[in-house]
Amino acid sequence: MDPEQLKQKTSEVANLYFSTVKKDDAPYNLWKTFDKDLAKTLSLHITGQIYAREKIPHPTRQIAAVAALTALSRPDELKLHIHAALNVGCTQAEIAEVIFQVSVYCGMPAANTALKVLKDVLEEREQSESS
Repeated sequence: MDPEQLKQKTSEVANLYFSTVKKDDAPYNLWKTFDKDLAKTLSLHITGQIYAREKIPHPTRQIAAVAALTALSRPDELKLHIHAALNVGCTQAEIAEVIFQVSVYCGMPAANTALKVLKDVLEEREQSESS
């Protein structure tokens, strides 16, 4: 893929996944604060090359991300990927179910944190839709 195609693919996937994420919550904006060139490199690689792969469908990719981030108890990143999961068609019930499923392996404290993040994202999205 040439550099322009990679840039376009990165933009498309970033918009698909993260269009509902507040700009202040986007890791790319945090990265840019410290190193604009590295932020661009990371974005092109993560979003344009990893998330854009077509080996598995976007909903499957996001359910996997939700499961991993729940198990690792990473609520900030989980918030981004719950948005992304909803944006690519995963349902609230599917996201909650994967959180309950991984609770067997990561424990209820991590699952409870994840469920709170899911609840917060749903409330945030509901508020932005009614505005």
